[in-house]
Amino acid sequence: MRQFLNIAANAFMELIRQPIFLLLMTGSVLFEIFLAVPYYFAFGDEPKLVENSTLAVMLLSGLFGAVLSASSSLAREIRTGTALAVLSKPVGRAQFLLAKFAGLAAALTLLTYVNMIGVLLASRMAFDAYGNTDVTALGIFGAGVVLAYVLAGFSNFFLRRTFVSDAVFALVALATLAAFAIFQFTHQMESADTVAEVNWNLLPAGILILFALWILAALALACSTRLDTIPTLAICSAFFLVGLMSDYLYSQAGGKIGGGGSWWASALYTALPNWQLFWLADALDMGKSTFQWAYVGKAFVYVVGYAGAALAVGTALFEERELS
Repeated sequence: MRQFLNIAANAFMELIRQPIFLLLMTGSVLFEIFLAVPYYFAFGDEPKLVENSTLAVMLLSGLFGAVLSASSSLAREIRTGTALAVLSKPVGRAQFLLAKFAGLAAALTLLTYVNMIGVLLASRMAFDAYGNTDVTALGIFGAGVVLAYVLAGFSNFFLRRTFVSDAVFALVALATLAAFAIFQFTHQMESADTVAEVNWNLLPAGILILFALWILAALALACSTRLDTIPTLAICSAFFLVGLMSDYLYSQAGGKIGGGGSWWASALYTALPNWQLFWLADALDMGKSTFQWAYVGKAFVYVVGYAGAALAVGTALFEERELS
């Protein structure tokens, strides 16, 4: 167990020390905040438009983060010989792969947490044609991001610490503090006579997106046992696009969502991840905003089963991989 925790912790720290991870985290959360700044003139649906857009940014940034992190965590170590050096010690390949997935899942959770702050802030800053841009909230959050980079630069220059990892941790802390200050000490007019409030119903949507990212991470890690970054990205993108259409493809193949249909259509439908299960934006638009813990629990069971199957395939591929 100690070896598993050490490998997982090292994988987590290696991932957050990657410059692309910091750029992806900073760029995605700033873009989410930016989406709440312009005037859209969407006939009263501006908040819904902003919320759907920010959730899409969270999902896409997590997709790139999962693939790039998986390739950096495993494919690069296989190519450079680091994995061979670790496996020369009493560490099994299955344990090594599962520990890498644990570190990758933790890094994606950190990325999703910061993006979730951006989504909640954007829901609070959104306004219709009769409102105005929340300049105060924009300034507070922007100052928090700048301060995080300044603190990381200070620790790097004077304390000789790693800039990227310190910037990531500082960004997490200061983004949380900035969001707390905005929620508690500022107010925003959503329209001419309505005070904007945070849409806390977006929390289950963010949790389900995190579940989807864990599945993507498992698929990317399984691909990384044999492939490099670009082929892994292509395969995961194909799984993502086909998974979005899984219900449609299943119905076209003669299957029925409630059961029935040809066996091969059911087998393909089971093998493909159904991303619609993790997308709550449509339900929120229709007013079904109640946080159903039972549904989140069922989704978690689905994640455990699918990610476990993907990691089992990845372990089988990794066992037969020549590392020398």
